[in-house]
Amino acid sequence: MTSAQRVVLGISGGVDSAVAAARLVDAGHDVHALFMRNWDEDEDGYCTAAADLQDARKVCEELGIPLHTVNFAAEYRERVFAHFLAELRAGRTPNPDVACNREIKFGACFEHARRLGADWFATGHYARSAVVDSQPRLLRAADRGKDQTYFLHTVPGDLLARTLFPVGDLAKTEVRRMAHARALPVHDKRDSTGICFIGERPFAEFLAQYLPAQPGTIEATDGRVLGRHRGLMYYTLGQRQGLALGGIRGAAEAPWYVAAKDLGRNVLIVTQRHDDPRLMSRAFETEPAHWIAGTAPGREFACTVKTRYRQPDQACAVAIGDDGRCRVRTVAPQRAVTPGQSAVFYDGEACLGGAVIARVEPESAA
Repeated sequence: MTSAQRVVLGISGGVDSAVAAARLVDAGHDVHALFMRNWDEDEDGYCTAAADLQDARKVCEELGIPLHTVNFAAEYRERVFAHFLAELRAGRTPNPDVACNREIKFGACFEHARRLGADWFATGHYARSAVVDSQPRLLRAADRGKDQTYFLHTVPGDLLARTLFPVGDLAKTEVRRMAHARALPVHDKRDSTGICFIGERPFAEFLAQYLPAQPGTIEATDGRVLGRHRGLMYYTLGQRQGLALGGIRGAAEAPWYVAAKDLGRNVLIVTQRHDDPRLMSRAFETEPAHWIAGTAPGREFACTVKTRYRQPDQACAVAIGDDGRCRVRTVAPQRAVTPGQSAVFYDGEACLGGAVIARVEPESAA
């Protein structure tokens, strides 16, 4: 690309997108910033969009670049939040950040950037993109601890080919140092945590506004009734916190973990074994997969997989069915592989693509 081309950067009001903007300006590009608002309810004080917009405005003033704002709240509720609620009702554990990247940041926001005359789109994600032999590639960030390719695996390859990730070659510590050196007003702003539309508020408190609670019994794996749960939607496989189980007569003084959810009986099944066979698996199936290059590497191939964001890569074999679904078998047993979460495949530095986990075969079923 040439410096005369226009780059529209999705700016969040955080340090990563601020440094991304600074690097683009320093490279001589025609940079425009675009702040998007995805959630309208901020009267309870948990939504930080108003404060984030003010921070984004200060950054743009410091860098001398124009700031555009757009509201995608309606699109977000229709394309991301509605699916999030539907998955919870079905007893699965969805990942709305994956859907947000596909539908909003690289969907509605990307299209808005084009209407602003963008030759290139840019974000503050920790990732790298490239085009090799005319094929788009999504590559891991230099900072493996911050790499966000897991959340970007459903973005279409043709959009990635027109996207810049200006902090993808930097460590987070270097991003902070650069922000301080440039005296950017967000240089010491802490990173946001949690699901974007929930923010720092208690998950159960938020969810109760949209899904009615359906309390039920908590059972041990041998069928003993141990207590009551608030609703299966509030729990996920392997979960330890929030079970409110303690001092159970005849049970060891050890943590309890969610082992399974019986939707038909509305029962939460728990265990005190961290490696309970119900939590361990070597095989699972997915929904139809999305591949960055447009097609899978083959009908059958070996690679590595992550079944959750912070998980180290796991060696696996993948077989693709005629319907595009994947059957995955890992070399080592995996704990708490969870339907609704994403299985993301890698070949070294390259993210190949991924799919939503649909069905898991526990070791106890082998």
